Amino acid sequence: MGRENQTWMSEFILLGLSSCWDTQLSLFVLFLVMYLVTVLGNFLIILLIRLDSRLHKPMYIFLSVLSFVDICYTNSTVPQMLVHFLSAWKSIPFHSCVFQLFISLAMGSSEFFLLGAMAYDRYVAVCHPLHYTVIMHGGLCLGLAAGCLGAGFMNSVVQTIIIFRLPLCHNVINHFACEMLAVLRLTCVDISFNKVMVAISGFLGIMLPCFLVLFSYGRIVTAILHVRSAEGRCKAFETCASHLTVVSMCFGTAIFTYLRPTAGSSAEQEKMVALFYAVVTPMLNPLIYSLRNKEVMSALRRLLGKLSEKR
Repeated sequence: MGRENQTWMSEFILLGLSSCWDTQLSLFVLFLVMYLVTVLGNFLIILLIRLDSRLHKPMYIFLSVLSFVDICYTNSTVPQMLVHFLSAWKSIPFHSCVFQLFISLAMGSSEFFLLGAMAYDRYVAVCHPLHYTVIMHGGLCLGLAAGCLGAGFMNSVVQTIIIFRLPLCHNVINHFACEMLAVLRLTCVDISFNKVMVAISGFLGIMLPCFLVLFSYGRIVTAILHVRSAEGRCKAFETCASHLTVVSMCFGTAIFTYLRPTAGSSAEQEKMVALFYAVVTPMLNPLIYSLRNKEVMSALRRLLGKLSEKR
């Protein structure tokens, strides 16, 4: 039955964020600007880390992977959303919907694991500074980054297969993208098993990295409190402030969306939270890491200086 329904259902209709044409035009301009800032900002972070040897450190290796993940995540949803703002018929082919859900889940899950790995990196830097280069060697950093991406893709494969094997009763999705909870609302069978899988996925992909972050920062705060000089405490805190800001945004929105009781959620609330996570957070990440990081700003000034010299 599920396969028959899926074969017949060749496309989905997305309701989007608004049905008012003037509102859609305003949203198109707003999100186009945010999309360009997101892509250019994250690409600049990757470029700076790639070109400047002073940034070839574990912290910036993770940051470049995080920027890559943000670019992929944004490109999986925002370009289609921009097209739909200017379209009367907001449809998406079935296979494109599957691919969109798969990529967004993979990138979202990978980001949580990466934030956990980055928290561990900051823990080693603050609590074991003398052994930092020995512990966080290049092989371990690349292995952790690859493991984060691999775990994210594995989680996405499992969730995507389970969701799209369900029989679907209709093809109208009350969302701006093929989001997991929105697609599950289309089913015409009991989805208790899927809810359990979402909870397990949320625990493994969100709460475990969150516990690692809390443990790491608990140890970091303890270490900072033992630093005698105020200057030393301030320096130690500055190394973690940017990452902690991003962690608060990402984990806060994800826990609100996927780990709260179903009875307390609504489609409109989920759209707003998903919009913040898909558009706002990837845009803010490079701004937070660049504006609050002296090494990144110095690398940017050096790059601009080299470009001006060539002119």
